[in-house]
Amino acid sequence: MHHPIPIHESTLLSEMATIWPHQPANVLHPTCFILTCRYGDPARSLLAHCLNSTAWPEPWDAGRREYSWIALFCANEVGTMGRMASKLLFLALPALLLMPVSERPALAQAPTGPQGGPPPPQQQQKPTPPQTPAPGQQPPQSDVSISVDVPVVTLDVVAATQHGDLIPNLKKENFRVLDDGVPQAISNFGPTEAPITMVVLMQFSGNAYGWFAAYAKYWADALFPNLQQKDWVALETFDMKTRIEVDFTQDKDEVRNAIYHLYFPGFSESNVFDALIETTERLKDVKGKKSILLLASGVDTFSKHTLDQTMKALRGSDVPIFCVGLGKTWTNFLETRGSLGAHMDYLQAENQLRTFSQQTGGFAWFPQFDGEIPDIFRSVAAFLRHQYSISFTPSSGAKDGKFHKVKVELVAPDGGPLTIVDQKGKKQKFQVYAREGYQATKAGVGD
Repeated sequence: MHHPIPIHESTLLSEMATIWPHQPANVLHPTCFILTCRYGDPARSLLAHCLNSTAWPEPWDAGRREYSWIALFCANEVGTMGRMASKLLFLALPALLLMPVSERPALAQAPTGPQGGPPPPQQQQKPTPPQTPAPGQQPPQSDVSISVDVPVVTLDVVAATQHGDLIPNLKKENFRVLDDGVPQAISNFGPTEAPITMVVLMQFSGNAYGWFAAYAKYWADALFPNLQQKDWVALETFDMKTRIEVDFTQDKDEVRNAIYHLYFPGFSESNVFDALIETTERLKDVKGKKSILLLASGVDTFSKHTLDQTMKALRGSDVPIFCVGLGKTWTNFLETRGSLGAHMDYLQAENQLRTFSQQTGGFAWFPQFDGEIPDIFRSVAAFLRHQYSISFTPSSGAKDGKFHKVKVELVAPDGGPLTIVDQKGKKQKFQVYAREGYQATKAGVGD
């Protein structure tokens, strides 16, 4: 029976000082494992503390992806998953602890207003000097302020025919907005011309790794030709947890290469509810024409949040979600290999993805074959480039803290039904895509 050696801080520091400095990642990983096994479970907190204060020669963002491989190696060596469970949890700690705070990416630090050209280099921000009042002017009183809080709701709207053809050249008078069934006066209207700011949120779990590895590069090559140089894109993956692989960048090759080099995922879970909530939360402070492109089966296995909690969070967001449900392509992949899992029912998952899109003003696609993916990505880019921005001030005041249902309709300039015809003069049915409502703020004391 293995008995851990009693540990003392000076002993551990001594071993680390002689073994670890300037070692590559492929040496550090097994060393983590060896020291943990040698000193036993009591070494965890002390070792983590020491690691956190140790300078390392390389970013641990890349090193994190290699932990799954050392985990598999350790599992084969020890042979007992019960003993390995606690050890493998520890092995993941240095990836987070060793990364300097300044190097930890965060979507909340994404560009507040994406501009053309490459992102400026990171510089230490200098505090803005206080403004001095001009001669003859009195400085404002710091303890007195008067403000008018007028709620304004802004919707990004897309109109398309039943065949998916976008309807261009629409005017302000072609739109009617209903807030809980009450017509509203449109205060601002115009096509949105801002660059695309997109998060590619991709399922990357162990239960579908072989399929993902076979097609991920194909997806990347199909997506990025539809983005322009001025557009911003970030990459997130999720299994049990959500990971930011690449923060917002205009360098599409950086994101493509990140997809190419994703390694074996650490978990088999697919926590899509948690991933959506976390991503929309990070996007709250990001300016621009932001959106989420979700590539997933739609099956949630182990999220902390429920479907109802997810829907509530999405209703309070202004981020459209475009879903590509990969359940059918996944089952087709399994069927070609004779897997019994090919008969799993993805109907509920597809309904969830469809609801996510409808609630937020996006769209959902459910391809049966991978050859449909390029056209879908082209449609996503076209949707985002042909949006109309519509703003209105709710006539009710809308400060009741409740969810208000919004409907956007297309009408003729005289308010009657709008007729859309194709090039042959045939009438076309059409649909308007916009988020289905907004969460009103609640009036405080004195409002």
